Amino acid sequence: MKSIEEQLARYKSVHLNQKNINTHFIGVPLIVFAVTLLLSTIAFEVVLDDVFSSPVTLHFTLAMAIFSVVALYYIALHRLLALGMLVYIVVNLLIAEMFKSTEGLVTIAVAIFVIGWIIQFIGHYYEKAKPAFVDDLSQFLIGPLFLMAEVYFKLGLEPVLKADVTSLAVVKRKALEESKRTK
Repeated sequence: MKSIEEQLARYKSVHLNQKNINTHFIGVPLIVFAVTLLLSTIAFEVVLDDVFSSPVTLHFTLAMAIFSVVALYYIALHRLLALGMLVYIVVNLLIAEMFKSTEGLVTIAVAIFVIGWIIQFIGHYYEKAKPAFVDDLSQFLIGPLFLMAEVYFKLGLEPVLKADVTSLAVVKRKALEESKRTK
């Protein structure tokens, strides 16, 4: 598994333009929320018969299951950033739960998803670089974590991580620019 520095630097290398980063602060949360809404439409139950004196039924959604695995990945990468992401994930799950009986929820979620991506691509127009996921699909999971890191950095948290990520991102971006010129 790549380190948090490597993952964030890879993402930041194509997110150095502040306009692009700003669009991502809108687009990424819209996409994450849309995915949360969509995955929350698929529910299942687990009945625990032998654990308690009477059966207990636990209700889950596919969003809860998938985001639990994603949260473990974030914890493995960086505990403090994962803490912020856990709060963010829980808030998304709670809001999705509030909208679960909304008429046309899937259509609304798809519309939010498309709008989020349009905003993302507008940002990459300013950046003049392709999105990070084009070369590495794991960057889909790093996008939200990158934004959480940016919030932490603005708050003055994790200054060493910020310095490491930024310097490595600049090196990676120069290598990307150089590879474009030699093609």
